[in-house]
Amino acid sequence: MNKLRMAAVGALLGVLIALSLPAGAASAHGALTAPVSRAAACGTEGGKAARSAACRAAIAASEPGAAAAWDNLRVAGVNGRDRARIPNGKLCSGGLAQYAGLDLPRVDWPATQVTPGAAFTFRYRTTIPHAGTFRLYVTKPGYQPGKRLRWADLESAPFLSVTDPRRTGNAYVLPGRLPAGRAGRHVIYTIWQNSSTADTYYSCSDVVFQPSIGTEKTTEARPSEQASSPTAVAADGGSAGDGDEPTAAAGGVPDAAEELEPSPVAAQEPAAEAGGSRWPLIAGIAATLGVIGTIGLLALYYRPRPRHRRG
Repeated sequence: MNKLRMAAVGALLGVLIALSLPAGAASAHGALTAPVSRAAACGTEGGKAARSAACRAAIAASEPGAAAAWDNLRVAGVNGRDRARIPNGKLCSGGLAQYAGLDLPRVDWPATQVTPGAAFTFRYRTTIPHAGTFRLYVTKPGYQPGKRLRWADLESAPFLSVTDPRRTGNAYVLPGRLPAGRAGRHVIYTIWQNSSTADTYYSCSDVVFQPSIGTEKTTEARPSEQASSPTAVAADGGSAGDGDEPTAAAGGVPDAAEELEPSPVAAQEPAAEAGGSRWPLIAGIAATLGVIGTIGLLALYYRPRPRHRRG
C-alpha cells in the first residue's frame, strides 16, 4: 500500500503543477532588428551598440535584467487599445518600469540609415514565434528628436501592416516600403499584437532618412550612431536629463546593427527575471511526472494478486 500511495501522490503532484502554470506562459518574444530597435541594440545581442553612451544610460535607468530581457517588452490585455494603455512619453518602454531607460530623451540612440520611399525588408527577431499582426508607424514630418516620444508625434495610421508574416530562421520577414517625405532623424514605432496570446509588444527604432545614400539596394540597414547634434537634447530644450550621459562625439560607434550577433533561438531566451521562457520546460517536466505517476498507479492497481493456498 505504501508504493500505491507514493504513485498516487506523484500523479497528483504532476497534474497540480501542470494546472498551476499560467495560461500565457509560452507566449512570444521578440524585437525589431532591421531597422534596429533600442531594446535590441542595447540588449545582450547589441554588440558595440550596447556599449554606446545612449545604451549605457538606458541600462542604468532601467531595472536590473532589462538588457538581458531585450525581447520581453510586452504588455498583456491591451487588445488594440494601445493609445489608451501606453502613456505619452513612455511609448518605447511600453509603460513598463523595467524598461524605463528606453524612453530617455536623446539624439544619439543607435540608428539605421535609410532612404525615404525605398523598398525595405523589415526583420523582427523572435526567440519564441507566435501568430499576430505587426503595425509599423513613423513619426510625422517636423518630428523633433531628443524628446520623449508621444502618440501625437506618430502618424495616425501605420505605413505597413502585416498579419502572420513568414518566418525565416529566427526572424519574421516583413517586405515593405519606407515612408516618403522624411529627412533626418525619425522613429519607427512597431506594435506586434499577438493573436494567440494576450500580449502586445512594442519597439522603438531610430532611423536617419538620407536620400543620398543610394537606391533600393539600401534595404540592408547601414546603422549609424552618429548624432545630429553634439549634445543630447532633453524635452525642455536643455541638455539631456534623467541620468543619461552626453551623446557620443562624431565618429562614435558605427555599424551598430551589424554588431547584432545571431545565435540559436534556445540560447537567446531572456534572463530568469524576465519570466515566461522557462515555463514550457517546467510544463513538460510536470506532464512527464504526471504520466509516470499514473502509469505506476495503474501498474500497481492491476498487478496480479498472489493466490493463497489452502492448508
